[in-house]
Amino acid sequence: MLLCLNIFTNNFSKGIPQSSCIKSERQALLKIKQQLKDSNMLADWEARNEDCCKWVRVFCDTVTGHVTELQLGSSNDTIASSRSKKAGSLKLGGKLSPALLDLKHLSYLDLSNNDFDPTQIPDWFWNLTSHLRYLNISGNQFQGKIPNLLTNQASLVLDLSFNNFTGSLPGISLNVTVLDLSNNVLSGSMSQFLCHKKHQMKLEVLNLEDNHLSGEIPDCWEKWRSLVAIELCNNNFSGGIPSSMGALTSLESLHLRNNHLEGEIPDSLTNCTQLLTLDFAANHLSGEIPSWMGERLSKLIIISFQSNRFHGHVPDQICGLSSLQILDLSHNNLSGNIPSCINNLTAMISRKMSYSKISYNTSKGCFFDNMALMMKGVVLDYSNTLRLIKLVDLSDNNLSGEIPAEMTMLTGLLSLNLSKNHLVGKIPSNIGAIKTLECVDLSENNLSGKIPDSMSKLNFLSYLNLSYNNLIGQIPTGTQLQSFSASSFLGTKLYGPPLSTSKPLVPASNIVGELVDNRTQVDWNFICMEFGFWCGFLCVACPLLFTDSWDECIFSILTKLKIKHFFE
Repeated sequence: MLLCLNIFTNNFSKGIPQSSCIKSERQALLKIKQQLKDSNMLADWEARNEDCCKWVRVFCDTVTGHVTELQLGSSNDTIASSRSKKAGSLKLGGKLSPALLDLKHLSYLDLSNNDFDPTQIPDWFWNLTSHLRYLNISGNQFQGKIPNLLTNQASLVLDLSFNNFTGSLPGISLNVTVLDLSNNVLSGSMSQFLCHKKHQMKLEVLNLEDNHLSGEIPDCWEKWRSLVAIELCNNNFSGGIPSSMGALTSLESLHLRNNHLEGEIPDSLTNCTQLLTLDFAANHLSGEIPSWMGERLSKLIIISFQSNRFHGHVPDQICGLSSLQILDLSHNNLSGNIPSCINNLTAMISRKMSYSKISYNTSKGCFFDNMALMMKGVVLDYSNTLRLIKLVDLSDNNLSGEIPAEMTMLTGLLSLNLSKNHLVGKIPSNIGAIKTLECVDLSENNLSGKIPDSMSKLNFLSYLNLSYNNLIGQIPTGTQLQSFSASSFLGTKLYGPPLSTSKPLVPASNIVGELVDNRTQVDWNFICMEFGFWCGFLCVACPLLFTDSWDECIFSILTKLKIKHFFE
């Protein structure tokens, strides 16, 4: 989760002249620098430069001259470079100085992505949250437990992500609007953090991804109605999706991926009509995919239910989601046909490339969504380019019937994965109409017929798998289909380049079987010759075996031969 803030603007960017800084605050800044290993990042923080409001990464109130912002995060290099070419790509280290408390009017502090030594945040540091409106210490090596943050009076954006904080979730005041504790080592349940609230909380973004939180997700979300985005992925939560989440009528993004959740999707989510993203992948959820999703959650852009235990048909009502760009129902137990109305997913028809991110508005700016998706055989994380992805993945289910011809009307699709099902019939002849396709996987089905010639028109295709089908005929030549490896066509009756022979390619296991069969076949001509030889031999040898004297036997035979010769 990324947040783009629009409430904190830089005075220099507005071109408004700044007042000279306060002497006591200049002295505080010099003390702060003494404790830091700045590697020349703060080279102009010198006593001889009296106006600290002109120092790099320092911003003051244009009227009073008080220091209001310190942008000391390494991610702000581009901002700093606009005022000083000395900023470069340097990072801070060393220790945090209590002189920060002397900046009484400081409202914005960014220390993100630096190289502070693995250390515990000093207790005095948390007192800054009583008057700050933005605190970002993400991407460091800070350790220890986070205390309860109940004293802040201002509306606070708090980013403590990508550190090594341990312990349980801290209590927060109702004035915290963004809380990002992702990628730490926090453990325990959410119950104490979430429940027992007397007032409506103002929190809009909650990110607890990649921790060690466990237990059930508490069913007490009624006091958190301002939430726009919830990120609980990659924890150890169990139990069901709480029905009280239906009270979150402003919710736009819900990520519960990679936990141990079970049960059915609660009907109460029909109230969350602003939802744009549903990510329930890699859990143990069951039941049927609710038909009301296509009727009540009409704004959905992303559905990811991959790797669960859903059964039943893919509901036709999903076709009513005209804004849907990503549909991932792979690795479930779904059956029946692929809905022929799939061409109603009009967002997948447009070929217009949008370079804007998928974002959600909050009172503090815009929230950027992110997703893990299977593309070209590997799982990739998408954030900045998520808006560009248009994907249908129904692989590893029990779907049957033919691939609907209407699928080829999704002319903006980038990835199509229907592998590991029981699909029959031919590959739609007009599949080449989806000119944007980069990934096609139809492997391990019962598809028959030839590869359509139109597939040779897929100029952006970089991943193809048609293996283990009943496909026949020659692979269309003179196209980039010849650039794929032979494994893309393994287990079919196709032939021609890129296959090494002009005969259909069969799996190695079949070849071994044929050799074994040939070895055990009987050659009857050879056996008849052998039988005749041994019969003649025995006719001569047997009288010899049962005669008293070899001489008498031989004399008798010679006598008979002479008599026969005499009469001739």
